[in-house]
Amino acid sequence: MAAACARSLCKVGRLAFEIPPCRSTNTSLLATRVSLQNTGRSFGTGGAGFRPRLLLTAQRQGRGLFGCAFLLGSGLGLYHTFKLTFKGHFAEEEAKAPGTELKLTLYQYKTCPFCSKVRAFLDYHALPYEIVEVNPVMRQEIKWSTYRKVPILMVNGTVQLNDSSVIISTLKTYLITKEKTIEQIIQCYPEMKSKNDSGKEVVEFGNKYWVMISDAEAAQIYQEKESRKEEIKWRRWADDWLVHLISPNVYRTPDEALASFDYIVREGKFGTFEGFFAKYVGAAAMWIISKRLKNKHNLQEDVRQDLYKAVNEWVAAIGKKRKFMGGENPNLADLAVFGVLRVMEGLQAFDDMMENTKVKNWYRRMEKATHHKEAPN
Repeated sequence: MAAACARSLCKVGRLAFEIPPCRSTNTSLLATRVSLQNTGRSFGTGGAGFRPRLLLTAQRQGRGLFGCAFLLGSGLGLYHTFKLTFKGHFAEEEAKAPGTELKLTLYQYKTCPFCSKVRAFLDYHALPYEIVEVNPVMRQEIKWSTYRKVPILMVNGTVQLNDSSVIISTLKTYLITKEKTIEQIIQCYPEMKSKNDSGKEVVEFGNKYWVMISDAEAAQIYQEKESRKEEIKWRRWADDWLVHLISPNVYRTPDEALASFDYIVREGKFGTFEGFFAKYVGAAAMWIISKRLKNKHNLQEDVRQDLYKAVNEWVAAIGKKRKFMGGENPNLADLAVFGVLRVMEGLQAFDDMMENTKVKNWYRRMEKATHHKEAPN
């Protein structure tokens, strides 16, 4: 800005300046160049004595006129410089508005409930993203990452976000606040490593259910006093309880396990041999594992009853006066629960859930709320 002011003071009657290019929403590049030039007009006169008198007058008043012209030109120059510089500045700020410059790449298994949670969030907020389907056997697509789980979200090709809840909280924070970058926000969710009872290293992330915004921003987003705590509670519930009901239900019987793996092979990234192996061997293995999971999580003999109970508990928490847990619009808990349940679509467990619980109306509303064009592979 200082350089532009100096140039305007040196150019009387002609102001040339250039606004740096800036990126705005849904456009590749906006460049504005403005050039202001004085226009002159020549007047002819008759009479022999007029020109000498005019020249004499000009000589007497030359200094004053030149000074006035200089001040006028400088004033106009400063006015236009400040006006257009600030215009360019505001355009740049608008271009940096949350969500407008993010290039997102999601590494996923399509049938993974945690990956489905992230897609539900991205779709609801209409954030464009590319999908890289990871081969669940070889995982070559994420061999570059020391973090070996999915989902992984790459932001602008440089920032790696791990863990579905961290990804969602980070992006939600970014969409709300205008003061933090993704790099700054991710520092709020520290990675913590520990060992479980079996001696296996476990990676967890601190604060992952919290959206890191100011009190003023929180007051606008969470209109009810307890809304924020409620959202965190049910996001955690989706991860700690609901997600563990999926496998025992979709692999409940040998036939259901085979149907589930047929769907997984069709939707996933498998070679011919891998697909055949996964469908039959994987189905048999998961049917056995589902029995262990049932015991591990103290589920009933008929695991459908645990699924029905959990889903009805969720619907009861929303109540009859709200369309979503977020009120008129879905909040992060709505998106998390929807993302988890959605992976059962097309399977017997999903049909049974829709017929034997009160979730259908809420689920259909969520489908409409998150209905956007499928991201390209």
